[in-house]
Amino acid sequence: MTRSVEDLARRWLKRHPSALGATEQRVLESAVARSPIARDTSHDYRANRTVGERLADAVAAFGGSWPFIIWFGVLMVLWTVGNAWLLGRQAFDPYPFIFLNLVLSMLAAIQAPIIMMSQNRQARRDRIDAAHDYEVNLKAEIEIMALHEKLDEMRHLELIGMRDDLARLAIRIEELAQRLPPPDDEGRAGPRDSG
Repeated sequence: MTRSVEDLARRWLKRHPSALGATEQRVLESAVARSPIARDTSHDYRANRTVGERLADAVAAFGGSWPFIIWFGVLMVLWTVGNAWLLGRQAFDPYPFIFLNLVLSMLAAIQAPIIMMSQNRQARRDRIDAAHDYEVNLKAEIEIMALHEKLDEMRHLELIGMRDDLARLAIRIEELAQRLPPPDDEGRAGPRDSG
């Protein structure tokens, strides 16, 4: 059962081949060639990242983790304890910790755009994954429709065969019925005339 992309577009997508998008075209070509369409989008994504993007992803991954929160909490406690009680009047950054506020503000000013860059890339990756999922789902749907079509064709051929068998059996029964002697008065088959 060889089909072309044009046949499949008209039959299963109910569209003219010129109205197909690149995705549908690729899926139908894959269906015609009977080749898989699934691919590892994570590998493609990781292979094409720049050094800056890898660094931003690492900063975002660490900045949104429990080790960062614990490390940062310990640092804050050490800073405040060290400057408030241990150093007393000779404190590097006495209460209300103005230098600490400046450092935290600068950290937030740098960390926020880096995290947003990473989130933008994650959103782009999610869009790529969603487009790939659509391709795989469309291919699966087309394959299921093809299977249904094949099963329907097999069932149709089987029904035609059964009809032909029944017709042959009916003819055979008619032939056998003609060979039987006619029934007697009680409805039993009588002896055959040999004459």
